[in-house]
Amino acid sequence: MIDRPPGIKACGAYLPRLRIDRAAIGAATGWAGARGKSLRGQRSFCNWDEDSLTMAVEAARDCVRDIDRSTIGFMALASTTLPFADRSNASVAATALNLREDCATLDLGSSRRAGTGALLAALDRSSAVDDALVMVADRRRARPGSEQELVYGHGAAAVLIGRGAGLIAELLGHASIAEDFVDQYRESGREFDYAFEERWIRDEGHLKLLPRVIDAALARAEVGADRVAHFIAPTSVRTTQAIARASGLPASSIVDDLRDACGDTGTAHPLLLLSGCLGRAAPGELILVTGFGQGCDAVVLRATDNIRSTGRSSFDAALASGLADSAYLRFLSHCGVIEMDWGMRAERDNRTAQTVAWRRRREVTGFIGGRCGRCGTVQFPRTRACVNPACRAFDTQASHALADTGGSVKTFTEDWLAFTRSPPLIYGNVDIDGGGNLFTEFTDTQPGELAVGAQVRFVFRIKDIDSIRGFRRYFWKAAVARH
Repeated sequence: MIDRPPGIKACGAYLPRLRIDRAAIGAATGWAGARGKSLRGQRSFCNWDEDSLTMAVEAARDCVRDIDRSTIGFMALASTTLPFADRSNASVAATALNLREDCATLDLGSSRRAGTGALLAALDRSSAVDDALVMVADRRRARPGSEQELVYGHGAAAVLIGRGAGLIAELLGHASIAEDFVDQYRESGREFDYAFEERWIRDEGHLKLLPRVIDAALARAEVGADRVAHFIAPTSVRTTQAIARASGLPASSIVDDLRDACGDTGTAHPLLLLSGCLGRAAPGELILVTGFGQGCDAVVLRATDNIRSTGRSSFDAALASGLADSAYLRFLSHCGVIEMDWGMRAERDNRTAQTVAWRRRREVTGFIGGRCGRCGTVQFPRTRACVNPACRAFDTQASHALADTGGSVKTFTEDWLAFTRSPPLIYGNVDIDGGGNLFTEFTDTQPGELAVGAQVRFVFRIKDIDSIRGFRRYFWKAAVARH
């Protein structure tokens, strides 16, 4: 039996809804000194209740929305900004995604190349039996007034790796180079990256290392550079053009870097660009993906006939769903760069009862409710007794996943007195599609935007932050279903 090469089965992308115009950043910080840089476009940034973990989960949900998750036997989460330094972020994500209990998980970080590294690890771990899920995300902070504040963006991407039938792109070859070329770094415990001079990084790093790894990957794939139809590099357009010339890649193959649309999303950026590329590639076309960070990776893929069934809807929707917010101070607050004084109502202890959290982890993190086997009533949380007054049967409920069901607004309140990091606090009741009721918070929702009967979807978010003990809890909130 011939061992068929691994490849990509599905992909997903996520960008936070909030965007800020670079012109707004320039207007707020221009007094501190001219940068001489373009203020075109926007950059994405997280709401207060988003981080790299929540973004990765949302990208993965987009990736596997039509996939049987029981086939996933390996999951890797890559980021340089994971919320926990000593807790498996990947295990939290696996619970949120309701992956099977014996799914192996892996956390990767410390380099912006961790995303392509996770991709290579998944290609190696996939088998004829088990698929592998790769999730990448970054929520990098930037010092106010810095060049990074303009360039960075927050975002996530995910790809599902497998073998056999159903691949939309198959692996032809790959190569890696490990070189401790320091273009930027962030010491443990520091908030912001330290970057060196742009020309040095381009001339000594990008233009010398990336062509080497590209040549090696193409040689292993046994294809010529002129055959590459889509070239993805985590660099600016001008630098990518120079790399393409040095490697003999067609100028037409260069994939837009999206910096004007959302910014550089760090670890996630190569796979975010790949997600969009897979939506427009034609069967047989070659895709070259590269990663850079203390060395570099290059992966050569070939689109299969199944690529015809892959639409760009989710990727395009992620780009198009942005909401411009020109409030620079709110941008800094949501990015965690400054801490606002929220008044006395914020002075409360958010300690998590870890014993209860452990026992109810599937309900809270996985959003698993119950369905009565006798009458079919759906409820959350799952309890021993059915809530249907006409049934009231005991011990008849089976687990019922609710995260992907959606619902409609039954009641809601905009509370301008309660504490939240993005006033007002909006909460209410949601009629869950297929049955059940949930009292929850609404997120990514502007004042006056909700209405009774409005369709909502459920999103994985930070519930609250225990600043005393350095812990954060996650739960599912409702957001207006915009696509």
